[in-house]
Amino acid sequence: MLHRFATVAAVCILIPMGPAPLARAEPPADPAVAPADPAVAPADPAVAPADPAVAPADPAAPPPPLPDTGAVASEVPGIAKTPDGRTLIVSAKDEYQLPVAPLTTSLSSRDWVVGGTFMGNTTGSVAGGTLEAGYQIGCGVEMDKVKLNGQLTVNPFTLGYTPTAATPLGFGNATAGINGQFEVEPRPGTITNVTVDKKSFKATSARITLKDIHVKIDNCVGASSLRSYAVLTSSGTDADDIVAYYGVAKVF
Repeated sequence: MLHRFATVAAVCILIPMGPAPLARAEPPADPAVAPADPAVAPADPAVAPADPAVAPADPAAPPPPLPDTGAVASEVPGIAKTPDGRTLIVSAKDEYQLPVAPLTTSLSSRDWVVGGTFMGNTTGSVAGGTLEAGYQIGCGVEMDKVKLNGQLTVNPFTLGYTPTAATPLGFGNATAGINGQFEVEPRPGTITNVTVDKKSFKATSARITLKDIHVKIDNCVGASSLRSYAVLTSSGTDADDIVAYYGVAKVF
């Protein structure tokens, strides 16, 4: 009887101890850490993190300067009143003069990329004429000629030198030397007119538009200057009336 009671008691003890709950693979969330904001997009793994060695851009710093376009303000139009009561007007707009490195790479050369729109208008009974546009280039000091002051010496050489396919033709052991100095003879500067275009018209107006035209001058060892010009000619049966426009001069 005692043995049976013990068995039943053992069964009663084992019944409440069913299968134990499985342990969680992840630890519980740290209550001290704020949850992620669902409105913020996660970081892109393809974007490299910021380099701590590079200083961040200063938001208060001024923006970098704009590239030089060579823009030049146009002068006031040239206006002429003719004796017979007509009016001639020549003007310009959208001008630019940008200095560039010369293709010759010479220090005495100057090169510019220029452009602009030049317009001529006439009023009255006379129609027709010409419109010319171009540039005036001034050079402060012009290089006239270069001379070598000194002497040329040639050492004795031996004849009978036989060249091969790997050596150039020559005179054996011949050597030469130049002693002296170069002398540059400058002269006062000059002004050069460079006509780019000349347009004939039969009505009362004409226009010339220039875009990225190269103008240059050589043998200039001083300061140089550049300005545009336009000349309007109104041609009648017995008279020509002429008015000119000169742009702002830039010194380089």
